[in-house]
Amino acid sequence: MSTGGAGGGGENKLYVLLVGAACVGGAAYAYQTVKGDSQRYQDRLAEIASRPNKSATEQPTTYIQSEAPAVQSTETVEVPEQGSEPQATEKKEPPSAEEAGPPATATEEPVVPSPSETTQLSPAAEPVVEAPEEPAEQPAAPVVEDAAEPVIEAPEEPAEQPAAPVVEDEPAPPSEPLPTELTEQPPAPAVETVESESPTTTAAETPAAETPEPQSTVVTETAADPGLSLAKVPSHAPYLLIGGGTASFAAARSIRARDPGAKVLIVTDEPDLPYMRPPLSKELWFSDDPSVTDTLRFKQWNGKERSIYFQPPSFYISPEDLASTENGGVAVLTGRKVLHMDVRGNKVQLDDDTEISYDKCLIATGGEPRNLQVIERAGEEVMKRTTLFRKIEDFKALDKVSRNVKSITIIGGGFLGSELACALGRRSNESDLEVVQMFPEKGNMGKVLPEYLSNWTTEKVKKEGVKVITEALVKSVTYKDDKVEIQLKDGRVVNTDHIVAAVGLEPSVDLAKSAGLEVDSDFGGYRVNAELQARSNIWVAGDAACFYDIRLGRRRVEHHDHAVVSGRLAGENMTGASKPYWHQSMFWSDLGPDVGYEAIGIVDSSLPTVGVFAKATAKDTPKAATEKSGTGIRSESETEAVAVSPVASSTPSPSPMQQQDEYGKGVIFYLRDKVVVGIILWNVFNRMPIARKIIKDGEEHADLNEVAKLFNIHED
Repeated sequence: MSTGGAGGGGENKLYVLLVGAACVGGAAYAYQTVKGDSQRYQDRLAEIASRPNKSATEQPTTYIQSEAPAVQSTETVEVPEQGSEPQATEKKEPPSAEEAGPPATATEEPVVPSPSETTQLSPAAEPVVEAPEEPAEQPAAPVVEDAAEPVIEAPEEPAEQPAAPVVEDEPAPPSEPLPTELTEQPPAPAVETVESESPTTTAAETPAAETPEPQSTVVTETAADPGLSLAKVPSHAPYLLIGGGTASFAAARSIRARDPGAKVLIVTDEPDLPYMRPPLSKELWFSDDPSVTDTLRFKQWNGKERSIYFQPPSFYISPEDLASTENGGVAVLTGRKVLHMDVRGNKVQLDDDTEISYDKCLIATGGEPRNLQVIERAGEEVMKRTTLFRKIEDFKALDKVSRNVKSITIIGGGFLGSELACALGRRSNESDLEVVQMFPEKGNMGKVLPEYLSNWTTEKVKKEGVKVITEALVKSVTYKDDKVEIQLKDGRVVNTDHIVAAVGLEPSVDLAKSAGLEVDSDFGGYRVNAELQARSNIWVAGDAACFYDIRLGRRRVEHHDHAVVSGRLAGENMTGASKPYWHQSMFWSDLGPDVGYEAIGIVDSSLPTVGVFAKATAKDTPKAATEKSGTGIRSESETEAVAVSPVASSTPSPSPMQQQDEYGKGVIFYLRDKVVVGIILWNVFNRMPIARKIIKDGEEHADLNEVAKLFNIHED
């Protein structure tokens, strides 16, 4: 009897029962798991929903700088990227009260989010990573309370405390143009924080004016903490210009012309906004206004009045508003000196230890007036009675001295010394002031003008009421019997009440060592290329730049128009122009309203010269020239005049010998290897484009009398 069929059926039934039981068990387990997850999810939602009610009655978390080294957390917080974008715009909005975490207490450190991005998590953001609370004996360790806590952006650390260890992975400043540049430093997954020094210190730099939320957590407490009085210094400037003179202002104007939204910060150690220096030794001395030292306004030779400042204060924006200003602007930080440059870190350190980072930097520090060693060694009494003329405060001081003493001696026969001598000489005609000028050369401006013209100029200076002592080498200076005694090497002695040392300018190159920049051993100043570039993102302009002139070679120039030209070119190149220096700047000097000259190129009395002169007329004076042009500062680069093909005068030109001692007006050519490398226009005005073209052509001329006809000096 067979039982195979029944046995086989029993095994199949057993198999079906086992499979069915497994399915039922799996379904039950899945149901319990889903139900548990759902309950935890609902609890989490309820917790998150209750936070706005809690934070409404609590103080927002504040972030402060610390002097303790940063301690890295061992907990890794994994943050999803939902809703996060790098802050690539110029504005940064502070977190609202809803986003702010619980306040920092004495035993609990503030939560510092990952600075690589600003992320707002959805309620379903999981997994949740909880960091264990640190023991009380280690208060410096950070506490990460909840990984799902909405991450808020850490405000920038105040720039006035650079010594504090700011969070290392802080995103780049908002002025960076591309989002990728905001994360140049790799973001660490771990949160870094520092020990708080005071729970009341807040991030005053976050611009509250730019945030629309009324629950802004920005609190300014500068009155409670004197250290925050420096909060007006921006921590970053896309364009940083060191120096507040003509070159910096010209660069700022050029940068803004090419980049209308540019944010430019000028840092100057002077208390004044950018101003022009030439009137300090020229027109201001001829003003009839007794309050000219306060107004710093003057009448130009053409009779029009203007200020020495390039722009009024309303032209500039406040340094503290530079980062938040949507359309950019130019800010000036006065009374601060840059002491150190970190070229690798793209930042500078000020004299109050504040640090400012930059994208591109211009050095336009100008120079400091030189002094004679015999004066420096003479003692305090002599130094108190000595003026080194350079700034507004020097003009004010010398003006006051000239009204209260009986004698002033000017040491130096160059541009500045001769201008001040003529200015004070005019004043001596109205008072009992004695004005003495002494220099080692045989005549005024003997290093620039050919000897015959230097001697003629000296006679002009004497007619202004100045006692001129030539070939004077100072041996010693002493103070005795309420007088300063100047003893010359040839035995002559001059007693005076006050000394003005006008013996040249020393370019300011204090930053060369820290910045690793080369200083030219022959001419002085920072050595730059034809594009005025010292390094990849550092340019130099003005008196401090020793540049390569593609026409005349390596040079350094100390004149107003060069500051305008070089500053403008540096500004263009800082915005990507890549232009070489080819535009020859001019300079000028006036010995009062009746005698003046303009020059271009290399004018050195040691070079061979050829002068062609004619009789001057009433229109051949600085006063007449400015009346015709309508400008007071004769800067050809500012008018952008262009040389056209001149029509030579048909009037025969008399030879220089026929002029004898009358040098009313004329042209002096300076030659090197028979090629014109410099030109002086003596009482000849508004002809500078022609002179510039002659130098640019670099041709050898057989008869310079014919070249002089291009300037029409023989026409009445």
